[in-house]
Amino acid sequence: MSASEPSTQPPAPLAGPAAEIAAGYAFDGAALDLGALLWDGVCHPDAPVRIPLPMLNRHGLVAGATGTGKTKTLQLIAEQLSAHGVPVFLADIKGDVSGISAPGEDGERVRERAAQVGQEWRGTGFPCEFYGLGGIGPGIPVRSTVTGFGPVLLSKVLQLNRTQEQSLGLIFHYADSKGLELVDLKDLRAVVAFLVSDVGKAELKGIGGLSTVTAGVILRSITAFEQQGAGGFFGEPEFDTSEFLRTVADGRGTVSVLELPAVQDKPQLFSTFLMWMLADLYEDLPEVGDLEKPKLVFFFDEAHLLFNGASQAFLESVTQTVRLIRSKGVGVFFVTQTPKDVPSDVLGQLGNRVQHALRAFTPDDAKALKATVRTFPKSPYDLEEVLTGLGTGEAVITVLSEKGAPTPVAATRLRAPESLMGPVDAAALDAAVKASPLYGRYAEAVDRESAYEKLTAEQLAAEAAALEAAAAKETAKEAAKEAAKAQAQGGARAPRQKEEPSLAEQVVGSGIFTSLARSIGTQLGREISRSIFGTARRKR
Repeated sequence: MSASEPSTQPPAPLAGPAAEIAAGYAFDGAALDLGALLWDGVCHPDAPVRIPLPMLNRHGLVAGATGTGKTKTLQLIAEQLSAHGVPVFLADIKGDVSGISAPGEDGERVRERAAQVGQEWRGTGFPCEFYGLGGIGPGIPVRSTVTGFGPVLLSKVLQLNRTQEQSLGLIFHYADSKGLELVDLKDLRAVVAFLVSDVGKAELKGIGGLSTVTAGVILRSITAFEQQGAGGFFGEPEFDTSEFLRTVADGRGTVSVLELPAVQDKPQLFSTFLMWMLADLYEDLPEVGDLEKPKLVFFFDEAHLLFNGASQAFLESVTQTVRLIRSKGVGVFFVTQTPKDVPSDVLGQLGNRVQHALRAFTPDDAKALKATVRTFPKSPYDLEEVLTGLGTGEAVITVLSEKGAPTPVAATRLRAPESLMGPVDAAALDAAVKASPLYGRYAEAVDRESAYEKLTAEQLAAEAAALEAAAAKETAKEAAKEAAKAQAQGGARAPRQKEEPSLAEQVVGSGIFTSLARSIGTQLGREISRSIFGTARRKR
């Protein structure tokens, strides 16, 4: 049975399976309107397909082939969440969702779609903040310290193996316990170099040590990471992820758009940063259980980039976070081409499904189509036929009802977004960024004293002490020679000179050295508490 063939006939009253499907979406409470039911080639505007607002924290998937309207669906859901006072986070991989900040453009196609689905369309812009990773591209810079980022996520982005990941964890453990703040990558490099130096290699001897070979791999990986432009992503001021939870004066939720086109060729880089943000929020937010509406909803576009090449440990951490963050009031939607792009353990946590058209041009496509059909509840539709016949802006939908049970599968013609379906121009985007109250807080990078400076000061002091000791030894030899020479010549005994303190004694007794020792000594043994992702737990 086809779901989307055009028809000029007025819709007949629904009966049988179609009426049962429509009844499955007749919710009493607040809900987001996605579109109208398609049945037997006819769109029924009097049978809306909706998602209950409280169920948005049960996560979701928006999937479909290229050009089927996934991004517009993302935009449609984000608009309505904002209108209901729910903050939204969007990862804008392709740079085409900044238009959510501007009113949409009226036109014949928009009016036609609105009439088909019973929508009262009105061009509306929504409150937005624009961010960029470390200042690359437009947006308020989002930075993390290396300490805050943690060893688990950093191991993923550096593509370390299991042994190297464990060694990196040991390095973080040492830096945490010694009060050596890892703010940026030069701090991490300094600590690694110190721990394999003649002076520092004994520091980890009792807990496994750090091999020179492993240290070399980590240092080379850090260098390669920096060459991808990652240097600017680590530093201060560290971004406070609670900024994503803001609403504006009229009660609408802020839409936070992370602009990523400038780094779209570095998928491991931005995917790891996105997961850091999610993990950081997980640690900060209290347990709230089920709410009338979510505190925040994340949308990860091009979601397959999150999981390509990921280690099993990382996938397990992602699965655990997705499972647990629901109780913090946060929803996560993955947007990708096929459900196969998302690991099965993660896919099993996604209660809301919007499946756009799939193509079956190759045997692999046909296999993927059959696999997708099997993930849906039993349906009166011939889903293989429907999924290959859907038009742009149409989808097969099943969500969780107000009672938490899956709704009937519904072929749906989706509403048109009310904001601009395309990017805003560069000048408008730049003006919006600089007008933000957050710009002054995060735009300027800060480089304070941290592990690099502390270890450099210690090294300089040690080198100075060694030089002074060598010089003192040489002076003593010369003095002994002179004394022997004078005695041999029967000369008068020279008066004893008051010994000056050595340079080493001066360094050790100086205020700078004392301050450095106190800075490290007072923090000795203070271990930073870390989350399941290895990210540092912070109190806001």
